[in-house]
Amino acid sequence: MKAFALFIRKELGLEGSEEDIQDICAGTDRYCMYKAGPVLSVSHGMGIPSISIMLHGLIKLLYYAKCYDVTIIRIGTSGGIGIEPGSVVITDTAVDSFFKPQFEQIILDTVVTQSTELDKELAEELLNCSKEIPDFPTLIGHTMCTYDFYEGQGRLDGALCSFSNEKKLDYLQRAYKTGNRNIEMESSVFAAMCGLCGLKAAVVCVTLLNRLECDQINSPHEVLLEYQQRPQKLISIFIKKCLRRYNPK
Repeated sequence: MKAFALFIRKELGLEGSEEDIQDICAGTDRYCMYKAGPVLSVSHGMGIPSISIMLHGLIKLLYYAKCYDVTIIRIGTSGGIGIEPGSVVITDTAVDSFFKPQFEQIILDTVVTQSTELDKELAEELLNCSKEIPDFPTLIGHTMCTYDFYEGQGRLDGALCSFSNEKKLDYLQRAYKTGNRNIEMESSVFAAMCGLCGLKAAVVCVTLLNRLECDQINSPHEVLLEYQQRPQKLISIFIKKCLRRYNPK
């Protein structure tokens, strides 16, 4: 997130030095937060519990700071389903492990189901921005959000595995047929919380591998670094376009 803050600061032509980009949340080890002009860059850890804790703090901060017309975008990495590594997926809907567009949360002793639909206009706008970067494929699709990195995502290489390779492939192929193009562990609660709070939101993740072909990442380190920069490049184009609408000069 610091790397993205430095990157967007340079892209926006902001004055100052790298030393000016400091962790606003240095007093806690829950997450890091950096500010570059009108952009906040925040880490959220791994998984639904971690990102939900961050979102509660962030949304309260935005409220007390009287911020308006806020757009929140999660960027990160994911496992692809039936698409080539390095593809960037813009999520239209986050789905659970049953391919349902919902997030189930237990509140007290009640299961509460929330919608995980994301802003369709924002997704289309991001896809249009991708046309300025022809170097890598960008697409809109469903994103499957799981509670687990190994068995929950159909991996065979964890400490535990209770299914065969055939069952894994059958599950992932069914996921593909229902419109899922990648898997990660945060999008469902992210979509649900942003929707409940009336915040325009998007999820933009690069895929590091095609899960129909393998479970482990085999690309060289320098290739993975370049992959991880792809969502940042896309988001920087979107941010610059947004700021030009506010400052048409």
